[in-house]
Amino acid sequence: MKIKFLQSVSSFLLAILILLSTSSFTIKKHFCSGFLVDSAVFAQVERCAETSCFSTSETSVTQPDCCDDEVHLVEGQEVVTSKKIDDLDYEQQLVWFTLSESYFHLFESMPAQLSPHRDYIPPILVADIQILHQDFLI
Repeated sequence: MKIKFLQSVSSFLLAILILLSTSSFTIKKHFCSGFLVDSAVFAQVERCAETSCFSTSETSVTQPDCCDDEVHLVEGQEVVTSKKIDDLDYEQQLVWFTLSESYFHLFESMPAQLSPHRDYIPPILVADIQILHQDFLI
């Protein structure tokens, strides 16, 4: 029961891992005057107001194009490769074999232990022997 649940959870997590490693996405960032205004992964970024790019000095000189957009593309794997156990050298095969054997032996159930005194009925005590002989553990 526990092993089937563990196998189903691990197979689900591996499927999610393969899905995430093969998908690609873009991260869009919008900077205004060197400060990050907005960043988005699946949507368009919000642009800042154009008035914030102008200088407020008395000469009213404008800065040339103070807003910047950055786009980072995170590419996933194109081809998923699978390796066989024969591709590994002998030491790696030995490590994987011992690891898997020791891991699978963790979940083996213990055999029912035989209790030799299960059907034994203790004798009925007439007097407490420790009190009778005044023999106490200190």
